[in-house]
Amino acid sequence: MKLLRVGARGAERPAVLDADGRPRDLTGVLGGADIDGRFLSGGGIERVRAALEEGDLPVLDADGLRVGAPVVRPGKVVCIGLNYRDHAAESGADIPAEPVVFMKAPDTVIGPFDEVLIPRRSVKTDYEVELAIVIGKTARYLESREDALRVVAGYTISNDVSEREFQLERGGQWDKGKSCETFNPVGPWLVTADEVPDPQSLGLRLWVNGEPRQDGDTKEMIFGVAEVVRYLSQFMVLEPGDVVNTGTPAGVAMGMPGQPYLRAGDVVELEIDGLGRQRQTLGQA
Repeated sequence: MKLLRVGARGAERPAVLDADGRPRDLTGVLGGADIDGRFLSGGGIERVRAALEEGDLPVLDADGLRVGAPVVRPGKVVCIGLNYRDHAAESGADIPAEPVVFMKAPDTVIGPFDEVLIPRRSVKTDYEVELAIVIGKTARYLESREDALRVVAGYTISNDVSEREFQLERGGQWDKGKSCETFNPVGPWLVTADEVPDPQSLGLRLWVNGEPRQDGDTKEMIFGVAEVVRYLSQFMVLEPGDVVNTGTPAGVAMGMPGQPYLRAGDVVELEIDGLGRQRQTLGQA
């Protein structure tokens, strides 16, 4: 299934796409609840699937409506850095022996077509197309990769927007170059795990102003989805609704000749096979 949320910021309505790609309103089925951790851990996906099969969900007139992030209020956004060999190489970094872990502030999460704001005094705002995992069950000290995949509710697209000077040249952790407002467009859909039988076989691409910048495949990950979730559960409790960004392939501005960082007015488009497409216009904070 493809779950989504549409409407003005803070007033989104949960929906599901039917077989013809039409959004069906889930407001009645969910009784005013939203697509969040409680929904994911409390059998929400199963209830929606049953309602969709019954065929009586009303069609939602979504023409002209904003698309929000498909999961509301993630408790945390956990990220894996340098998780593609070609991106590590363009960054001048060694291939990591273990996953490189950092965090993004949860309130960086915005809709897939919302405006991304370049921070004040930024000169190195960058883009990163990434496969994002959405956690569906509490995970702690998982023992196997099979256990890890069982806690995955589904997948979506993330643009892990980054300010490289803040991240790498200002001392301290990466987080301050990753947690600026609007720095994590997510969506358009949460595609349930049963519709992504092999998360390690997904092409992912990104364009800036129509120019191809990134073109990779999740099979090139150093640490795959199952290992990332298993590994993280050894160091933190993953809760339903948490989002895990799994890294980006080569082609970021930082690694390109001339380092063509983003400027106000630029348009970034990104897509992942089977997970949809995003489009953001850059503005100025």
